[in-house]
Amino acid sequence: MSSLIVPPVLTTPRDDAILLHKAFKGFGCDKPAVINILAHRDSTQRAYINHEYRTMYSEDLNHRLSSELSGNIKKALLLWTHDPPTRDATIVREALTGPNIIDLRAATEVICSRTSTQIMQFKQVYFALFGSYLEHDIEVQASGDHKNLLLSYVATPRYEGLDFDRFMVDKDAKALYKAGERKLGTDEKKFIEIFSGRSSAHLNAVSAAYQNMYGSSLKKAVKKETSGLFEHGLVTILQCAEHPGRYFAKVLHKAMKGLGTDDSTLLRVIVSRAEIDLQYIKAEYQKKYGKSLGDAVRSETSGNYKDFLLALIGPSH
Repeated sequence: MSSLIVPPVLTTPRDDAILLHKAFKGFGCDKPAVINILAHRDSTQRAYINHEYRTMYSEDLNHRLSSELSGNIKKALLLWTHDPPTRDATIVREALTGPNIIDLRAATEVICSRTSTQIMQFKQVYFALFGSYLEHDIEVQASGDHKNLLLSYVATPRYEGLDFDRFMVDKDAKALYKAGERKLGTDEKKFIEIFSGRSSAHLNAVSAAYQNMYGSSLKKAVKKETSGLFEHGLVTILQCAEHPGRYFAKVLHKAMKGLGTDDSTLLRVIVSRAEIDLQYIKAEYQKKYGKSLGDAVRSETSGNYKDFLLALIGPSH
């Protein structure tokens, strides 16, 4: 279910394409007009606008946006114009192969927070766009247990319903305890098998069972037994199974905490969750940090970039 609040659109995609073309004409680009149109259109509407723009002006809208904009507003708007699978494929490809820095944390966050259906869709787009298999790029860039987790996670189909088997849940909780806290060293293979092969509902139940059986949280066990990018992947899978809204509220808070802002994380999360669960993330952010997400973004960003992010976030109440 989309969480983006889209007001009733009184213009057709053709009208929007004409208005965008008008905003690009003349000296400089009318960025507020571009933001006003695109930030308030959902994925389907944006695809129609793209089609109309190409038909009327024999030009790709993304290419035009790319030549008219720069900096963070350019990055955010170009990600936003994509449909979700293309966006995920683009983020992960850039994180795994550059052209700037390799960002395995970002690639891990996107992969480990998506459902198997979402992964299957963006894997197809990934190959179609870049002529390379996602698994190949993971194989080249990642290593060790982290690589094995990602490869297993993108290859394993997982059930996406709410049902789970209580007997299997208890069995997995015991297996994880045996593979981690109970033994000297860690059986990473067991963690990978369970975290990449079970549904979110099942893993959520395993987490609760683990707490009941051993009096400590599964997340703490993961943090104690693993480290680095492997830990980051496991924690992302676990927290997105338990409560994705809370997980992404934390990610956003961390991106804006302290000196400077991690803009690539900020724009990646807001743009990619806007049509999934941004309203839940906003509620969790307010609850956990006593400040609205909109206010936090307002104080950390500026100009058209700020206006665009705030348009996606929507009102605080």
